[in-house]
Amino acid sequence: NTPGLTLRGRGELSEPQMRTRLARRKYTDEEINAAVCRLIEERALDDRRVARACARTEAGIKHRGRLRVVRQIESLGIDRETAREAVAEVFGDIDEPALLERALDRKLRHGDNLEDRKTVERVQRYLLAQGFEGSRIRAIIEQRRFHSRETRAKSRP
Repeated sequence: NTPGLTLRGRGELSEPQMRTRLARRKYTDEEINAAVCRLIEERALDDRRVARACARTEAGIKHRGRLRVVRQIESLGIDRETAREAVAEVFGDIDEPALLERALDRKLRHGDNLEDRKTVERVQRYLLAQGFEGSRIRAIIEQRRFHSRETRAKSRP
């Protein structure tokens, strides 16, 4: 049984993740280096592929913003440049304003009112933590507040 192949069979791993898992299983540095080199050569281990897969999951399924996605990829041990390239590629196909809208809608689904200062602060913290840019967050909240006021004004007799 060759180190790395059974671990690789359980899903995509970055090179640092593979090294950590092999070390936990008490393989020597020499065995780890040989296994990692062979897996890279065979294209079974590819940090760029892992970064793109992570970016697609974080943005497409978890609805997270660019900054959070980059941090998540880096947490896999993948370098910042590779993380940013993957995010740029994946976000090239994503409607970011719509992604932010969906994240805001999820946070407001309990009928929260953006006229309440504490609610706005809580929503802003949440969206920042999800990796969206502060300026975009402020703009969408102001837009929602404006539309909410307009709707209320039109409904008055």
